[in-house]
Amino acid sequence: MLVVKLGGSLLRDPLLPAWLDRLATRGAGQTVIVPGGGPFADAARALQKEWRVDDVCAHNMAVLGMAQTARLLHGIEPRLALADSEAGLRARLASGRAVIWLPLALQRDAPDLLTSWDVSSDSLAAWLALRLRACAVVLVKSCAVPAQATPAALAAAGIVDRAFPSYAAQCARAGIACDVVTRTDMEQVVG
Repeated sequence: MLVVKLGGSLLRDPLLPAWLDRLATRGAGQTVIVPGGGPFADAARALQKEWRVDDVCAHNMAVLGMAQTARLLHGIEPRLALADSEAGLRARLASGRAVIWLPLALQRDAPDLLTSWDVSSDSLAAWLALRLRACAVVLVKSCAVPAQATPAALAAAGIVDRAFPSYAAQCARAGIACDVVTRTDMEQVVG
């Protein structure tokens, strides 16, 4: 199983339909797509600053933003299935479809390790890969990604979130390959 996080910054990218088509066809039965929050998560950050709501509230708004992105991706490419639980993800994969994760169960009533801006859909993709025991997790970014950069260097450069190096290390210990690629690396991800 492959977990592919499509960054919210790709929502206005002309390559997005090609990514979704390729994942729907060549990733069928083996790929889980984690949607980035994009402009929806950006709105949550801005509103948190304006209204000074706590991180739990902002986290929940960002999770809903990821769900909005998931719905948009499905609208663009309806061959992709939607699922909001691990069991649902596995069932959709077993039916031979690539699936988009609706992370609604990540909404929280109290703070925990996920309710911080240190954790974005980058870390959540690795978190999900660990839970699903995937073979690999790939983050697709719209920016340039330096070759051979470590997760710590990518976090320091602001390419991935601050918690990602820790989740990448957990993936490595679990035997899950972890990679960060740019939007033009489609062949590298799903050949």
